[in-house]
Amino acid sequence: MTIAAFFDIDGTLYRESLMIEHFKKLLKYEVFDPIIWHSDVKKVFIEWEKREGDYDTYMEELAEVYVESLKNLNKDEYEFIAKQVINLCGDKVYSYTRQRIDYHRKKGHIVLFISGSPDYLVSKMAAKYKADDFKASTYITDENNNFTGEVIPMWDGKHKIEAMMYFKNKYNIDFEKSFAYGDTHGDLKMLKQVKHPIAINPSFELIKAIKSDDTLNRDATIIIERKNVIYELNSSLNFTKGGR
Repeated sequence: MTIAAFFDIDGTLYRESLMIEHFKKLLKYEVFDPIIWHSDVKKVFIEWEKREGDYDTYMEELAEVYVESLKNLNKDEYEFIAKQVINLCGDKVYSYTRQRIDYHRKKGHIVLFISGSPDYLVSKMAAKYKADDFKASTYITDENNNFTGEVIPMWDGKHKIEAMMYFKNKYNIDFEKSFAYGDTHGDLKMLKQVKHPIAINPSFELIKAIKSDDTLNRDATIIIERKNVIYELNSSLNFTKGGR
């Protein structure tokens, strides 16, 4: 049977969000009307940046505006912007995760990306880091390749597990010898499927979930990367939100 390494991308490999980078580029080139930034998105962004708000709330607000703004745009006409996201930002990744991808490839493990970011961005990131396969949120287009505004998501636990089972059957994967890497509560189910779960710069919600799960509490490794230092921890340590 095959050993696999499953990687989330945003916050796990890439230090920010591919979707946010694409959103910024579409604003810069005035494909998106700049006025959309001054809707509720800017407000929740500022709240998050000041650590008074929640990152997930910011992402949900931005994703809603992003999807609605893409509607009726032609995917082919703006392909160059998607390429720019990877060309200009694709190296902005965590050192630890990049090293682990190299480790798994050298060991002969298959490297699989499962990401909530758009498929047309994840496909390019997967090619850059030589992943064997990927699953991402699918942004539906019509017969003219225009975005319809419909999305088949890959950002929640349910869809990530479906992706893992698809890969398990496709590549004959042994979960009991495999690895998974994630950073948010949406990755929890993915981490629970494998013998070697690794949480990278995990959210407080993911930390709490790991500590409350007997199996994860025993098996999970927690990685904190700050500047040029990588800390490897276990879940027996105490974590507090906001320093309280």
